[in-house]
Amino acid sequence: MIDKSATSFREVLSQIKDGSTIMIGGFGTAGQPAELIDGLLDLGIKDLTIVSNNAGNGDYGLAKLLKAGAVKKVICSFPRQSDSWVFDELYRAGKIELELVPQGNLACRIQAAGMGLGAVFTPTGYGTLLAEGKETRHIEGKDYVLEYPIHADFALIKAQQGDRWGNLVYRKSARNFGPIMAMAAKVTIAQVSEVVELGALDPEHIITPGIFVQHVVQVEPTSPLTSA
Repeated sequence: MIDKSATSFREVLSQIKDGSTIMIGGFGTAGQPAELIDGLLDLGIKDLTIVSNNAGNGDYGLAKLLKAGAVKKVICSFPRQSDSWVFDELYRAGKIELELVPQGNLACRIQAAGMGLGAVFTPTGYGTLLAEGKETRHIEGKDYVLEYPIHADFALIKAQQGDRWGNLVYRKSARNFGPIMAMAAKVTIAQVSEVVELGALDPEHIITPGIFVQHVVQVEPTSPLTSA
């Protein structure tokens, strides 16, 4: 019997070792798996490369992971905003690396990994510092930059509901990067608000099929910010 549901954060997160590359879902705090991130902190894992849309908000979630010194590199689109003081301080002090990727390119590169593509040509970034040292090509009157897929050892994502097979449905904008990150990682761990009986999810509403998910953990949100 296939049963990917788990009751212990430590059980599923203990697979993650120092130096891992981890994709973390979320658009800001919407859809960010804050409780899984807290679980990483409890395990004391270090030297992580994090792939995410943002580089943390306030002192919450991903920002807590950065503040703890667990992250050596961030690959993201929006490292700076009004509440990104943790990343700002670390970056200015030379304590963290940054690979800046335009948001469309970030999604495209993650999708490329999930679909097994070798690389993609995109017009975004052509002629800017972001294209320095990269292969370019002129195709049908337009200039493009060659970008490579972003793979990960693990993806930590958040969904509204899941079943024991790992099928997931999301809540509104909390969906964001979760589906493509699940496809691009070797192991996907999904925190859900509710684990439902097999067959309870409308097949038309399932966004992430269970084939892309290895673990489903039901959690109770620990902060009002995690309700999104």
